[in-house]
Amino acid sequence: MGRARGGRLLPVLAALFVALLLISGCAAEGEDEQGSPVPAEEPEAPMEDKEKAALYAAIGSFVGKAWNGSGLFPDPCGQTPIQGVSCDLFNGVWYPTVVSIGPVLDNSLQCAPDARFGPQLFDLRRLKSLTFYACFPAANPTTIPAASWDKLSGTLETLEFRSNPGLSGAIPASLGRLASLRSLVLVDNNLTGAVPSELGGLAKLRRLVLSGNGLSGPVPATLGNNNPQLRRLDNEQLLIVDMSKNSLTGSLPPSLGGLKGLLKMDLSNNRLDGRIPPELAGLESLTLLDLRNNSLTGGLPDFVLAMPALQDLLLSSNPLLGGTLMQRGWEKMASLATLDLSNVGLAGAIPESMAAMPRLRFLALDHNRLSGTVPAKLAALPSIGAMYLNGNNLTGALEFSARFYQRMGSRFASWDNPGLCTAETAGGAPTGVAVCKDAQDPPRVGVRDGMDGGGRRPEASSSLPASSSSSAMVAVLWWSVLAQGMAMATLRGWDGDGDGNKFRSINADSA
Repeated sequence: MGRARGGRLLPVLAALFVALLLISGCAAEGEDEQGSPVPAEEPEAPMEDKEKAALYAAIGSFVGKAWNGSGLFPDPCGQTPIQGVSCDLFNGVWYPTVVSIGPVLDNSLQCAPDARFGPQLFDLRRLKSLTFYACFPAANPTTIPAASWDKLSGTLETLEFRSNPGLSGAIPASLGRLASLRSLVLVDNNLTGAVPSELGGLAKLRRLVLSGNGLSGPVPATLGNNNPQLRRLDNEQLLIVDMSKNSLTGSLPPSLGGLKGLLKMDLSNNRLDGRIPPELAGLESLTLLDLRNNSLTGGLPDFVLAMPALQDLLLSSNPLLGGTLMQRGWEKMASLATLDLSNVGLAGAIPESMAAMPRLRFLALDHNRLSGTVPAKLAALPSIGAMYLNGNNLTGALEFSARFYQRMGSRFASWDNPGLCTAETAGGAPTGVAVCKDAQDPPRVGVRDGMDGGGRRPEASSSLPASSSSSAMVAVLWWSVLAQGMAMATLRGWDGDGDGNKFRSINADSA
């Protein structure tokens, strides 16, 4: 009898135990208004008081003493986030990892007129990205701190100062201690002095953009990763170098040819001289080479024909470059879209082989000393959208069709070639070029500036805009990476912030 009762009680006890488990689970989850279970809220992850105080003090030194961070944002990594500040969890604790100050959005943190660098900035132990945009006006001259960057050497990956006319002085060599840095962008500030050679020791750097400052001195040879002191991994190679719009001098270091992974190199608008080093042939991944507005010499290097990835080759306004156009091999440049060789002192003939570049969209050979006839096959370039041949010594008859002139419009220029004429065509003819009186007897070479009537020279230029960031690209990448970044920029990076319109015009429909 006792065994029977015991056998009956066991199922009852088991059922009660299961019911209690179900009740406790429902109590823990709760129910919403529709009776559906809602998971229980987990306790919020904490943020160390020391880290929080450092964040408030660091931001306050830039935005002003009146900013009440602890009152406005008591939980900066949780319920009351700060615009421009992002946080990450490390071992169950919140840390600020991104700080961005500047008028990017309406509610962004903005610098006060007396903004300064506070020492607490370097106490943010997990900081990965630090950005300042339009933070230091000319009325508030400020320098980048030279000390304490080593405190962020293990974490900081991105450092950017953009559009700060009051940011002056030299780039601190101590930035070379930021061992984790992947992107260094110092654009449109008022920085002066030499580019620190220590930057070449940043083994993880992928984007270096220093454009739009007053930097002087040579391009550091340490940037090339054939430097025996710098061993870069394949996935940690420099992708973007942009030092345009400065006052850099000297010749290009051959060590730049060791940057095997480089995508964008922009050293335009400086005072560089000397030959383009043949070591640059090793830049097998390069898509943009911009060396405009310098004082380079030695002619157009043959090795560019062996750079199959190159899309934009911009060498204009190097009047001492000289040399001639290679007569063969242009078909190897299957990716080239932009070729700007205006005002570089070129002589000799335009080779017919230039018509073999399938993706060429922009061709500028103006303001040189080119002679001979214009190859008729240039009109058959399948992607061409702009062609500038004006300001040379070209002769003979232009053999392009009226349809070509109609399609190109103002994006074709051949004036200021006194010995050049065009066959009389119905419906289209190039501006500023006289009609041939006799196809067998083209006009004699005359004085350019004495042309009148149909040979009058219009005022125009093929000059491309000063580059930037990429930008679209480079960035691009980074930008893109980092671009590009970026990313030059992106691209322009990669990072483009050009200010011209001839280059942009090739994007128009040319059909």
